[in-house]
Amino acid sequence: MMRIKMVLILATSLAGLAYCAADALAQTRFTEERSTLPDGTFYVMRVPDGWNGTLIRDLDYAGRADNELGRYLLEQGYALAGTRRHALRAFQYDPAREIENLNRVVDLFEGRWRRPDRIIQYGCSGGGHVTLGVAESFPDRVDGAIALAAHTPVWLMNTFLDGWFTLQALIAPDLPVVNLPFQSSGGTAHGVEGEIRDTWREAINRAQETPAGRARIALAVTIGQWPEYSTGLVARPELDDVYSLQHSMYHNTYDRYANNPGGEARVMFESAANGQQLSWNTGIDYRELFENGNESFKRAVRTLYREAGIDLDADLARINAAPRVEASTHALAFWDAPGRNVTGNPRIPLLRMHEIGDYQVPMGLAQGYTRLIEENGKGDL
Repeated sequence: MMRIKMVLILATSLAGLAYCAADALAQTRFTEERSTLPDGTFYVMRVPDGWNGTLIRDLDYAGRADNELGRYLLEQGYALAGTRRHALRAFQYDPAREIENLNRVVDLFEGRWRRPDRIIQYGCSGGGHVTLGVAESFPDRVDGAIALAAHTPVWLMNTFLDGWFTLQALIAPDLPVVNLPFQSSGGTAHGVEGEIRDTWREAINRAQETPAGRARIALAVTIGQWPEYSTGLVARPELDDVYSLQHSMYHNTYDRYANNPGGEARVMFESAANGQQLSWNTGIDYRELFENGNESFKRAVRTLYREAGIDLDADLARINAAPRVEASTHALAFWDAPGRNVTGNPRIPLLRMHEIGDYQVPMGLAQGYTRLIEENGKGDL
């Protein structure tokens, strides 16, 4: 019965999290504390009058405390607390440390008010990964967890590597996809600037101008298990329409992925473990990865290759023959620590949600995690 109640609590929280109607927001009286933790991380805690006893803890709450979602949750009686991402996060990213900081925030919360009746861990993207890490490795102070678009660093970078490695092997062998210099927009590592980005975008554009190049872009998306649609610049394609599907794949690759060669925020993930490489593709058979791809994508690839008059098997052999990327043992040891990696073993009720068109965190990561949940017999959580 307790587990059923917890699921209902999670469902209630989720309903609130999804609610964004501005006309339902009302002025809510609350008590607030905002300050910085010893490492300089900014935090905010708010408790509404008529608090219902539940605290929602969010890695990114302090950076968006005044948005409609936060106001709505306060109106519903939830207390909220969390941090804002550290200014040096792009250079010193460590989700385990972010979890420690969230626990410090709870200490401060309990010292200022009282111990909550229950705590729900919530987060999106990096906050989603923190949420998974809390559910698996640091659940003692949390009763349930809701993770949106959660990345897992090594998984994410390997997923990106496969698609980028394919593009490198087939359309731009002289351009890098790993060990990139730290050139980023505003120091966030999201949105690389400079020559590497520009030359990759040029290479992808040139490829799109030829039948062979279009086929190879589709192959990279299929091998990488990247979404075919996320930009809104083109209509969402029908999966059985080869040409609109490829056109959408191109836009997703050019307008989204090409702004971050090697993968979204790769320079941040590579910087975390003293600049040591966390991705690898040694021992990977790219023919096998292609066969494991989306069936509609594979049909499109085969059609495009046939119409372009080029040999798919020869290109797969070419990818397999390309020099491989090796991971650093130091980086893998760093990323295997609790809070930095997940294994599909939650110890508290966990709800994971994902957008099917998320270009920053491809859907395959959620599918892989679901498989681990099933293998570990944790589906009841």
